[in-house]
Amino acid sequence: MTDRPDLSSFPSYKAPKRALFSARKFALMASVVAGLGVAGYGLSPSHDPADLFATPAHAQVNTEVKKIQQPIGFADIVERVKPSVISVKVNIREKVAKDDSANNNNDDSPFQPGSPMERFFRRFGGPDGMPPGMRGGPRGGGVVTGQGSGFFISPDGFAVTNNHVVDGADKVEVTTDDGKTYSAKVIGTDPRTDVALIKVEGGSNFQFAKLSDTKPRVGDWVLAVGNPFGLGGTVTAGIVSASGRDIGNGPYDDFIQIDAPVNKGNSGGPAFDMSGEVMGVNTAIYSPSGGSVGIAFSIPASTVKSVVAQLKDKGSVSRGWIGVQIQPVTSDIADSLGMKKAEGALVAEPQANGPAAKAGIESGDVITAVNGEQVKDARELARTIGGLAPGNAVKLNVLHKGEDKVVNITLGQLPNTLEAKADTDNADKGNSSRGTDVPKLGLTVAPANSVAGAGKEGVVVTEVDPKSAAAERGFKEGDVILEVAGKTVATAGEVRDAITAARTDNKNSVLMRVKSGGSSRFVAVPLAKG
Repeated sequence: MTDRPDLSSFPSYKAPKRALFSARKFALMASVVAGLGVAGYGLSPSHDPADLFATPAHAQVNTEVKKIQQPIGFADIVERVKPSVISVKVNIREKVAKDDSANNNNDDSPFQPGSPMERFFRRFGGPDGMPPGMRGGPRGGGVVTGQGSGFFISPDGFAVTNNHVVDGADKVEVTTDDGKTYSAKVIGTDPRTDVALIKVEGGSNFQFAKLSDTKPRVGDWVLAVGNPFGLGGTVTAGIVSASGRDIGNGPYDDFIQIDAPVNKGNSGGPAFDMSGEVMGVNTAIYSPSGGSVGIAFSIPASTVKSVVAQLKDKGSVSRGWIGVQIQPVTSDIADSLGMKKAEGALVAEPQANGPAAKAGIESGDVITAVNGEQVKDARELARTIGGLAPGNAVKLNVLHKGEDKVVNITLGQLPNTLEAKADTDNADKGNSSRGTDVPKLGLTVAPANSVAGAGKEGVVVTEVDPKSAAAERGFKEGDVILEVAGKTVATAGEVRDAITAARTDNKNSVLMRVKSGGSSRFVAVPLAKG
C-alpha cells in the first residue's frame, strides 16, 4: 500500500475544511430554488436551510427588485407645471340662445347648426350636445356661460385656450392656480384648428409652459391638466393612443388621441409630456354619456405654435391656397389611373382663376408631392399647403394623364369663407325619356341637354339599381356624369365605349367624374367581368 504524501509541509496548502458540506450546501440551494426540497442530499435534519440564504448579497438583490417594482410617480412634474394652467370662464350674450331657438334647436350650442363642430359635439359631447364645459342660460333671458381651461405661454399673460371656449364671448375671466382672478381679452381665434389666444391683464410674471418641439410617440405618457366641473386644477394621466386623427372638424384635422380622462371643463387645457412640455391642447372627447371614456383629442403643439404666432402678430391666421377641390385616392381610383399605390390627392375640380388652374392643373390630376415632400393623402396636402404663407412659390409633383410633371405655383390666400356653389336645379324626374341602360353598372342615363335642369354637359343619371356597384359608390338620380376614363361623354353610347375600352385595357374599375349638388368628384366603379 502506497503512503499518501504529506501536503501540510507545502506553504501554499490549506486543508479543505468542511469542503463536503460546502458542496452539499450548494446542492441544497439549487434544490430549494428548483422547488425540490432537501431530501436525498445527506444533510442532517438539525441543519436549518434558512441559514443558507441569510446573506447580505441576497438581501441587496431583494432591495433592488423592490425598487424596480415601485410605480413611477408624476408629482415632481405636476408641481412644476400646474401653476401655468388656468381656468377660463366666459359670458356670451343671450342672442346666442335666441338665434339657436329661431333655428328650432333644443340646446344652447354656440356652433352654427350643421357645422362640423356642432355635429361632432352633438354626437360625442354631453347629454345636451354641448361642448365640454358649456352651460346654457334659461330660455328667453340671461346669458350663456362657458367654463374651460387654458395655459400661459409667456410670463406677460399670453395664454392659449380653445376657440370654442371663447368664441363670441362678451366677457372673459381667468383664475390661476393660486386662486387669483383676472380679466382677459381675446387676441385672436382660429376656428379651423379650434385654437384661441387670450391676454390676461394685471400681471407680468406668470408661470408659463413651453410648447414641445418633439412629436409624441404612441405609448408615451401624457398628463392632462385642466379645470373639469369648476373644481380647480385637476390632473389625470394616460398614454398617447394614436396620432393624425380626423374627427370631421375640417381639412386641417391632425389630432393626437390620448386616453387620459378629459372631462367637461378641460377644453383648452394642456396635455404635458414627461419633460413638462405641452405636447397638445385638449379640445374634444368621444363620449356617449358626457363623461370621459378614455378617448380624447388634442391639437398638436406644432399646430398650436404656428397658429399662435400669427394670432399674436395680426389677430388672425392666413393660409396658403392653390384653389382646388380634392379627394382621397382610393385603391380603385389608383387602379383606374394605373398608379402602383393609393397615395396623393386627386383633383376633383380646380377653381376658376385659382392658382392651380392658372398653372395648368386639371380635373383628374393627382398631386403627389409638395416641394419634394411626398403627399400621403388629401388631408396631408391641405395641411401642408395651409401651413405655408400666401405668396410663397411651391413646386408640385403632379401625375397628369399618366405622366409625371412638376408644376410651379405661387400660393394665394385661403378665403375666410368658402364660395357658395349653389345649384338648385334638379333633374326632372318626370321626363318622358327614361334614358338608356349602361350594362353591368346598374345605371340608366340620358344626355344632360335632354333633361330639364341637368345642364348641357355630360349624361344625367335617371335611374340607379339599388343593388348595383354604382349604388354602393353613392350614385343617385340627378347626378351628372361628365367624364368616363378621362374622356368627356355626352351620350350613353360614349359611356359604353369608354367602359369597353377600359375592359380592353384590363382595368378592374373605371374612373368617372360626377357632378352632384353643384360640386364634382371622381368615383371609381368596379367593372364586372364578361
